[in-house]
Amino acid sequence: MSRECEFRAALMEPSAAIPHGLSGGAGRCADRRYNVYRNNVAVSLTGAIETGFPTVTRLIGEENLRRVASVFIRQSPPTSPILAQYGRAFPAFLAAFPPLAHLPYLSDIARVDLAMRESYHAADHTPLDPAALTGLEEDDLAALHLTLAPSLRLVSSNWPIHQIRAFTMGETQDKPTGGGEAVAILRPRFDPAPYLLPQGAYAFLSALGAGETFGAAQERGGPKFDLPATLTLLLETGALSAPETGAASC
Repeated sequence: MSRECEFRAALMEPSAAIPHGLSGGAGRCADRRYNVYRNNVAVSLTGAIETGFPTVTRLIGEENLRRVASVFIRQSPPTSPILAQYGRAFPAFLAAFPPLAHLPYLSDIARVDLAMRESYHAADHTPLDPAALTGLEEDDLAALHLTLAPSLRLVSSNWPIHQIRAFTMGETQDKPTGGGEAVAILRPRFDPAPYLLPQGAYAFLSALGAGETFGAAQERGGPKFDLPATLTLLLETGALSAPETGAASC
């Protein structure tokens, strides 16, 4: 192992020996300075996980979150200098972490937290004017290629993730019930929020995001798809992007 690899590996493992041969100014021993640096790295990365996954933190408690994060940090060191991007692998880590197997919905809740953060940092856009869809013939509407806002994120789960998050964050006193839910993270006023999707809307939006036409996406929604409710949500929250200047109109 190279000295650089040894230096980095020891940073992620508090119990690891300090790399041999470190020295500070005037040839002084740098062991103490290395330990301070190692502790600062751990604190910073743990703080990034705690801040980036607020619902998970509330569900398991701050102390438990820090313990879980210490394991995650050793397994998944950062690959980017941008601290706000750290933790993308955290939901998958939680899904495979045996001590939290009694909370099978936790990884999906983490996906919602991650989607909220990604939505917050996504690019701005100009919302589609609802008038652009008014008066279109059925065939013309079916042939449209609508563009989703860059800040829109989708999460689907076998668990009632919208209810779990709302109850955990104190937004409702109603305890979660029922089965799976799908949510869209939308950013109508620069602050992202999760919206419970009606039946078929997740498949519809996924198809639009993959570049399918409006008509093809509508078919993906299935026979019980509530198109009026879905379009109302998208237009009221500005979740569809207007065509770029110079681009062909929809």
